[in-house]
Amino acid sequence: MLDSKKIVLTTFGSYGDIHPYMALAMELQARGHAPVIATSALYKEKIESAGLDFFPVRPNLPPPQEQEQEMMDKIMEPRTGPKFLIDEIILASLSESYDDLVAAIAGADLLITHPTTFAGPLVARKFSIPWISTVLAPVSFFSAYDPPAPPYWPWIGKLKVLGPGFMKALLNFVKRGFTLKPVESLRRELGIGEYGHPMFEGQHAPDLVLALFSPLFAAPQPDWPRQAQAVGFAFYDGHRELVMPESLSEFLAAGPPPIVFTLGSSAVWVARDFFHESIAAATALGQRAVLLIGDERNRPRETLPPGIVAVDYAPYQSLLPQASVMVHHGGVGTTSQGLRAGVPTLIVPFAFDQPDNAAHAARLGTSRTIYRKYYQGKRVAQELDVLLSKPQYAAKARAVGEQLRQEQGTARACNLIEEFLRNNKTKSAEKPEAVYAASH
Repeated sequence: MLDSKKIVLTTFGSYGDIHPYMALAMELQARGHAPVIATSALYKEKIESAGLDFFPVRPNLPPPQEQEQEMMDKIMEPRTGPKFLIDEIILASLSESYDDLVAAIAGADLLITHPTTFAGPLVARKFSIPWISTVLAPVSFFSAYDPPAPPYWPWIGKLKVLGPGFMKALLNFVKRGFTLKPVESLRRELGIGEYGHPMFEGQHAPDLVLALFSPLFAAPQPDWPRQAQAVGFAFYDGHRELVMPESLSEFLAAGPPPIVFTLGSSAVWVARDFFHESIAAATALGQRAVLLIGDERNRPRETLPPGIVAVDYAPYQSLLPQASVMVHHGGVGTTSQGLRAGVPTLIVPFAFDQPDNAAHAARLGTSRTIYRKYYQGKRVAQELDVLLSKPQYAAKARAVGEQLRQEQGTARACNLIEEFLRNNKTKSAEKPEAVYAASH
């Protein structure tokens, strides 16, 4: 039996970046540990309402519904969005993030980091605190054997036929285009030696990297870090989020399984005509549909046809098993929920890891992909008709869903976390403020 440990999990992003760490924290708490989620103040209420400890780490962002539409458009722009998010938001607050995380690890036995919490590896190395890093999607490994499909080069995966040697050279060229000068500057200021590119090899802890996705979704590759372990998806199914709107429950009971259209918690803020075209597609097929609009600004202006309903929110784990097909943006959290539910999916990638997740889902035989610029009712209806009329998609989706429901990714991850703690002579991080002050 492992003594109770204080474990700090730091993350940043949308719900898809928050939920897996809440799942880990709740499992660790159930095992007698004292997990703390260190992230943006935006999630304080959500995390604390789940009975978890929270520590604020900058940058602080307003809720998406209060952010300027221009900012959301910039973040979700396929080619330049990642650079804008990293340079203008994450790195702009790097020193503040570092200070906050230094305070968060006081008395901690372990630090667990998210791929874009660039302050995390600096804190781990500066204070020699035991450290585990994580990735949420296979794109984070930037593998030459499983080439990523970035939103601006969705065709790059086709070059895989040229072999891993060619792909490695190409990916190394791409890496040189990403410079994280603020991280390098702070690293030198803190007196920390070079540890690789912060966005690529430098994000990975030296002893254990938890890949929080199923090895069925992306099999381990020869050029993954040797210490990487693909444990399965870490599903957070919520508490009060479990409640299904009564009107939706009545709708589901009143007819055949509907198509579910959703854009998760990120792309929903740049939906534009997504729901309008979704209505056209469902109507053309004579299918019932549920539109998860996320915010009132996305509520369709037209009168909804019979058999189509629009709701702000519904819990995926309750809704999706009752769907015929799911249409979504390809965020890894939403993708994993669709796979677990065992329903075919049509993925409409917007940005970030979404095209790569779509490619992995397509390889499983459960999904088809239609790119955002082609998302018009007629085209969408054609894709949906294939998913609905060809039984192999539903059969494969059911089989994949059954396997994912058996994987227990959260428990497997926590087993490895506890094993890591047992195998390391853990010590509480010293009160680090004086060390940090001296380094400045």
